[in-house]
Amino acid sequence: MRRSGLHFGREKKKVNVPVVKEVVTWVVEIVIVLAIAFVFVFYIGHRTSVVGQSMAPTLENRQKILINRFIYSITDPKPNDVVVFLPNGNEKSHYYVKRVIGVPGDKVQIKEGMVYVNGEPFEEAVEMPAILDAELAAEEITLGEDEYFVLGDNRNNSEDSRYANIGNIKKEYMIGKAWFIVSPYENFGFID
Repeated sequence: MRRSGLHFGREKKKVNVPVVKEVVTWVVEIVIVLAIAFVFVFYIGHRTSVVGQSMAPTLENRQKILINRFIYSITDPKPNDVVVFLPNGNEKSHYYVKRVIGVPGDKVQIKEGMVYVNGEPFEEAVEMPAILDAELAAEEITLGEDEYFVLGDNRNNSEDSRYANIGNIKKEYMIGKAWFIVSPYENFGFID
């Protein structure tokens, strides 16, 4: 028996399952790629400029570098790491870039132009000239539980932990580890 009248919307439309699966797969893949890109840029690809000549010859004024902001959430800075930090946590300051010399518990002193850590000459990552002005480090400095002593590679032209306005750096003020030079292109590569 046939029903009379109009049949609006009573017929079921068939869903094309393979097309839906394909669309869902694409959406999931795009979300994953965007998440990975965000993590990479935010944690490993944060970019800043070097200000001044305090890290010469390793880093020069106005060079663009990438900062690994993730590494120090799983490990601690080590001697000879090149770190980026805000002095005393001052968010209005530009980023400072310096080399870690002493880590928590170390005793640091500069005498006769050389850096000593725990009474031994510090093993430099690059060759350094004699330091002309030891400032605060003329007397032995014992680093606290969360303190790091940092120096610029251009030791005689660097505002660093030797000076009271910078002092020892707390890990919480570190933005991350400087790890890669992106410009100028002739210096493109990893930071020693």
